[in-house]
Amino acid sequence: MTEYAPLKLLAADAEDLKVVASALQDAVAKIGDIEFDARRRLLTIGFNRYCWEVGSDLRVRSGLQVGSVMGLQARNLRRHARDAVVELLTIAFEPDEEPGGALILSFSGGGDLRARVECVDLVLADVSAPWPARRTPTHDL
Repeated sequence: MTEYAPLKLLAADAEDLKVVASALQDAVAKIGDIEFDARRRLLTIGFNRYCWEVGSDLRVRSGLQVGSVMGLQARNLRRHARDAVVELLTIAFEPDEEPGGALILSFSGGGDLRARVECVDLVLADVSAPWPARRTPTHDL
């Protein structure tokens, strides 16, 4: 078992994004924790992240900020149900005109967010002390 140390990760390309995506696998958020500021071109999401890296049942509050967002589309997410909980499966990057493309945040139950970005520009940071998780996430094969 590894001792918990707060994560602070930056992603500037698709390879970096894989590290952030793995750290956020099975993170949960409320719909109300997803904010898009079109004027500032920022997407911000507050997650309760499962601490896979420590090998024990801990969660921590984390913030994800995506910069250079030119547009955001949601599918199968109930925007008006601000207390509805979503569970992140992964984040993928679909390149378009270099260095831009689309970041796709896929959630369990078939929902997703598609952020058109000028470039990969993400920051993930833990912002709280960890607490015991109620359960360990599992994945059906």
